[in-house]
Amino acid sequence: MSDSEPDEELLSLLRQSLCINGESSSSTVIDTKVLEDAEYVYDHSIDVALDTYGTKAAAAMVWELMQEKNYSFKTWSEHTLHPKTKDESTVNFIFLMDLLNFCFWSGSPDPAKYFSVDYHGQTFTGYWSLVAALHRALEEDVPITTPSFWINETESTDDLLKHIFRSTSSDPIPLLDQRVHCIREAGRVLASDFDGSVLNLISQANNSAASLINLLTTHFPCFNDTATFESKSIHFQKRAQIFVADLWACFEGQSYGCFQDIDTVTMFADYRIPQMLHSLGCLRYSPSLENHVRNLKEVESGCSWEVQLRGCSIWCVELIRREIARQHPKANVNAILIDFFLYDTMKERVDEGLETIPHHRTRSIWY
Repeated sequence: MSDSEPDEELLSLLRQSLCINGESSSSTVIDTKVLEDAEYVYDHSIDVALDTYGTKAAAAMVWELMQEKNYSFKTWSEHTLHPKTKDESTVNFIFLMDLLNFCFWSGSPDPAKYFSVDYHGQTFTGYWSLVAALHRALEEDVPITTPSFWINETESTDDLLKHIFRSTSSDPIPLLDQRVHCIREAGRVLASDFDGSVLNLISQANNSAASLINLLTTHFPCFNDTATFESKSIHFQKRAQIFVADLWACFEGQSYGCFQDIDTVTMFADYRIPQMLHSLGCLRYSPSLENHVRNLKEVESGCSWEVQLRGCSIWCVELIRREIARQHPKANVNAILIDFFLYDTMKERVDEGLETIPHHRTRSIWY
């Protein structure tokens, strides 16, 4: 290479660090179908409905509180257990964290029995119990976030994995066998399709959030979160989307969190956000569904009720986002930040005993 020729490898690294894509603006727009399918579910729902006035009021409240709290993607790293470093080990941590980010609710009426993890003098439940368990394993010199470890069943035995996710309480972590399966499957796919590297997976997305979501859901069956509703395939892709969102928030839109189309990511359809949206008066349930939820009866994964709850929640958050953009044209708020804010707020309400309705109960690896 002569002195006058550009170093393409160096340019590529520079583009990535500055979130600059070298492709032309005429490139085909990539779609995950999540928002389109959510609108379809909303249009055909009979058991879940959106309240227009409640949604507009919620948009005003969310915007006001986000401003008061100076809420942004930087808030993600302020959580005690979220990674603070910005390197490959962090990417691997986030990948495993979101690979296993599903189903933490307990069937026990006694909170003392909920799956929990003691870590550094604190007891964590729910999603945070998972994050604490991963940190605990690393401090015990178990390379739990290393993809090659996941498929080395001589070292990462089922018994060891069970020990990693041990509970402080009498309740074990829900769906342990399914979590082990997800870990093994992800390790095999990374080894066969991405040379064992999560960074290679991210690199193939070319700074596109939608591309990374589609790569995850195409290559990894345990990320392909879909259902059938009214004879139509519905895409939710909760954990694939939240992986992209967590990278974006952790790396503050740079380096491995650099995505030019980050605003195409929707809300992550789980069981906490529908609960919050109902509490805010945005969602209304049919009497039969509301009675089912309030009586803590399980809602079967993939059934019509569950699809309506998830699809209408995605569309509701999109309408909240649009209302904020309409009222505040200069606002830099996307569905990710609204989801993060609603989730954090709902958890605060739960901790304070201020729930107005229980969350729906679905046993699933999808959320």
